[in-house]
Amino acid sequence: MLYFIRKYPLSLLVIAAILFLSLFNPPKTKLDPITGIDKVVHVGMYLGLELILWIEYLRHHENLNWVKIFIFAIIAPIALGGLMEIAQMKLTQGRSGEWADLWADTIGVLVGAAIGYFAIQTIFRKKRN
Repeated sequence: MLYFIRKYPLSLLVIAAILFLSLFNPPKTKLDPITGIDKVVHVGMYLGLELILWIEYLRHHENLNWVKIFIFAIIAPIALGGLMEIAQMKLTQGRSGEWADLWADTIGVLVGAAIGYFAIQTIFRKKRN
């Protein structure tokens, strides 16, 4: 566990923020009437998590391990989104688990993975050379 804290502190912080934001009852805002705004937030949270995971991974590894990337940077964040939807449904008052939220989480992860692969990896390779 100490290994992950040292190598992925920002990722763990973002995961903690996602846990908190997923399980507390948000206050009413002026944005509430906008249809789909919560889906945009879901995409943003998981896109951000994915980008931080890529940055921290590439900062500590010169070669890409596709099995680890697939499991920890794609499957695990999508599973986290699914678990958060179940937790919202089972553990909170006033929150519900929605398939559409899980789809938004998945879109955020996949877009983040594409950006990580094509943009962030390119930046890190240029810095190393």
